[in-house]
Amino acid sequence: MNGKLIRKGEKLPMLFIYPFFLVHMGMFGLSGFLMAYAADDVELAFLYLHGGIAIVVYLAFYLAIFGRDEVKWMLINAALGLLGIWVEIETILGWFGKALSDFPPWVHVTPFLYYILYTFLLRQMLLDLTRSRDKPGRKRAVEMLYVLGSLAVYGALWLNR
Repeated sequence: MNGKLIRKGEKLPMLFIYPFFLVHMGMFGLSGFLMAYAADDVELAFLYLHGGIAIVVYLAFYLAIFGRDEVKWMLINAALGLLGIWVEIETILGWFGKALSDFPPWVHVTPFLYYILYTFLLRQMLLDLTRSRDKPGRKRAVEMLYVLGSLAVYGALWLNR
């Protein structure tokens, strides 16, 4: 990375990792979101290629940077969090006079996957900012606050519908 060899098990420079991926994935995710929900003439195959290639690359980076157990946690959390994703995207679309039901289900695949990847990155950043990754008690507390905070956001958005 940047001309320096990073060996397995060495810490990566997180001050580079998080800003880079938050901005990069934010741009790709936003473009995928806009193609899926704002444009009327985007071919589904292009939407899947544009988002799918990037999502596979991000997953490869996530596995290399965060490890298999953390990525497994991301996928489990995603399966449990589909309701939250649905509520938040439904709310965002509502700001523009649209709804998830205005689009066929397969259009939602790319924006939902980006959402999963982005919220995973936010959780990882929170663990590092609070220095709780290697402190089990603190990590459990941060994860509990993350879950409760997410549920509070989902609940507030659900109630404001």
